[in-house]
Amino acid sequence: MTGEKLTMKYNDIKQLISAKWHNRVQINLSDDYLCEVICRQPELVPEISRELFEQGDLSFAGLVVEETSEQWTLRYIFYICDIGAGQIHLITSKPLNDKSFASIADYIHAADWHEREVEDLFGLVFTGHPRLGDFILHDDAWQEGLEPMRHNFDIAKALRQRRPAEDWRPHRIVQETGAFVMPIGPKFSGLSEPVHMLLETVGEDVIRATPRLFYKWRAVEKLSEGKTANDVLLIAERFAGTTAFAHGMAFCQAIEKICGCHITQRAAFLRVFIAELERLRHHIGAIRAICGSTGLAVAESQAAIFEEQMLRISNELTGHRYLFGILACGGLLHNLEDNACTQAFTGSQQIVKQLLSLEKLLRNTSSFLDRLEEVGIVPTAIAKNYGLQGPIARASGIAGDLRKVQPYSGYNNFEFNLPCEQEGDGYARLRVLFAEIVQSIRIMEQVLKSLPGGAVSSPCGYRQGAALGWTEAPRGGAFHWVKIDQNGKIIRYRIMPPSFANWHGFHLTVENFAFQDLPIMLSTFDLSVAENDR
Repeated sequence: MTGEKLTMKYNDIKQLISAKWHNRVQINLSDDYLCEVICRQPELVPEISRELFEQGDLSFAGLVVEETSEQWTLRYIFYICDIGAGQIHLITSKPLNDKSFASIADYIHAADWHEREVEDLFGLVFTGHPRLGDFILHDDAWQEGLEPMRHNFDIAKALRQRRPAEDWRPHRIVQETGAFVMPIGPKFSGLSEPVHMLLETVGEDVIRATPRLFYKWRAVEKLSEGKTANDVLLIAERFAGTTAFAHGMAFCQAIEKICGCHITQRAAFLRVFIAELERLRHHIGAIRAICGSTGLAVAESQAAIFEEQMLRISNELTGHRYLFGILACGGLLHNLEDNACTQAFTGSQQIVKQLLSLEKLLRNTSSFLDRLEEVGIVPTAIAKNYGLQGPIARASGIAGDLRKVQPYSGYNNFEFNLPCEQEGDGYARLRVLFAEIVQSIRIMEQVLKSLPGGAVSSPCGYRQGAALGWTEAPRGGAFHWVKIDQNGKIIRYRIMPPSFANWHGFHLTVENFAFQDLPIMLSTFDLSVAENDR
């Protein structure tokens, strides 16, 4: 989308809001296509949110809560889904002694988990929300009212007062005669991370599925407070190791916006190259998991070999198999030689050619397709309402990709397609993964052809401010909100990862399908517990 069209889009949104609430909101429109809507009456937030979501056709990215000495500030982040760039931030506040806000989850279901998270961590109550509590801080292990993200939180006191509830029972929805709950997890053998699945049924098909996560919640946002940006970058790259570079880059971009730091073109293009290298390796790992879940041991082993080869290429290029330690606020920590990038591309290209041969075999394996086709269907309208992200959303007809709709780091210099399917089933999600791998190779080739010379690091003098950074991580849109003080110390760090959105919608794939479909749907959704639990 051109700048002129974007300005028209912003004007339409501004007029849309002004026409109904002209004397009750303040609209700030910045040059970088960020529109802040200051809502003076918090009770209007649900109504305005609904208008933005339905009439403005915006997507909901997340909710940021800030606690000051005097008030609560809530920032609801929406973004424009057309090709180009643009965000709408709906901001409201209340005195610190008023902890009640109206819920928007009834109109925008994507906000459901965000409000539940805020209630658990800050103690705010969202009136009208159907179910608060027992979310991050499980009621069978902690008490309500702990509020660990508050500034006055005392961890020693919380541990002393911890009294696990021995009479805890799972929340049940199915109440028919003969209904029962089948628990799976949270402990598993092997490499599986902890998640507790509660499957409600009266027979062989799952009627309702409820995932209980956050058994490995590490309070990354809390731990970041008071640390320098460089220290927090180490955390940003490590809370979800398989998507380390994408999250680290989102954090760096937020810091660079605050500081007015413009990275060099070489650094920007190399970031794109490395990000696509990560996406390629990640998607191969997702394909490997799908093959394994359907019992194709040979295909799983072949994909595992490709994944290992990609990890070695990453290590040879950057010094780390999962791309830790190459990013820096202001660009990259060290330069990458052109020849090394060419070798990485050549090796990746050869792996992709072999991978596409595997894809052809899978497409002609009827027993494999039977396990994926018309199984775990997520319709387009439901995917949008849940705010599903990445390949999962694109398999359900939502052609949103932050590299296109909110371009960053020079992505607008490269031509690539957005693979999109309509069926919304397991096979559609697999096809999107293969197609995105091809596009990653296409982007990497363009980067090499246009890679400029020069430095990869720019001075990044810290100053007080706040900003949002984002990337299209392999699993979908990753949003990082950062606020720093005049000394460069982190005041507030908020991470909105794609797995948080996708876990929220996972139950849609297994409900009304057989129990044996669960591991297959888990693999086609490519969910990360670590990325979600952060």
